[in-house]
Amino acid sequence: MRIKVRMAQFRNRDGRTTPMPLMIGEKVHVIERRRFDTDLRRHFFGVVEAASDVAFRAVGYVFVYDPGSSRYVRLDTQRTRIIPLASDGIIINVAPPETNTDTVEYDDSTGRLVVTDGGAFRLDINEFGRNR
Repeated sequence: MRIKVRMAQFRNRDGRTTPMPLMIGEKVHVIERRRFDTDLRRHFFGVVEAASDVAFRAVGYVFVYDPGSSRYVRLDTQRTRIIPLASDGIIINVAPPETNTDTVEYDDSTGRLVVTDGGAFRLDINEFGRNR
């Protein structure tokens, strides 16, 4: 049996139809890369509400690095963010649909920094070493 998957599409300004990079309802983990050592370490985890070929809108939680505790801390209130797709300072990871956005947290108990929802979702974000 062959299953055909159709990706959401949009029409460009010049009239061509191309696939969407992200789809409404997808869960995303976004890392904002620091340009300087003193820049705030900020991450975002949320659900895509709208998307175009240049940016997407998502609602979710912001996580900031607290140097005092050496941990990422989730801010209490949900935020709606507009995030550009064509920025060299943004890294976007797509999480599985069953990920629980309300329980996502950072865990470094194994010596590796991972994002997890406490269930099946675990994303190792330390590709090049210990908790950077």
